[in-house]
Amino acid sequence: MAVIASAKDTVLVVTYQIGSTPEGSPILRQRSFPNVKSEAVDQDVFDVANALYGLQDYPLIGVRRDNRVDLAE
Repeated sequence: MAVIASAKDTVLVVTYQIGSTPEGSPILRQRSFPNVKSEAVDQDVFDVANALYGLQDYPLIGVRRDNRVDLAE
């Protein structure tokens, strides 16, 4: 039987730097923003992350999009 995949939702995950260790290594944190529409364009998701973290004191290091998919027979 074939498996049917249906898009559920997307989670925006951002990585940002909150400081440095005494040795100079970056201290990184991640924050997740759930309930992003799965139909959202990648560029729009990226632009929203940049706009949000443009208002913060911490520099944005990375942006990730995690798509969640339901699988059924």
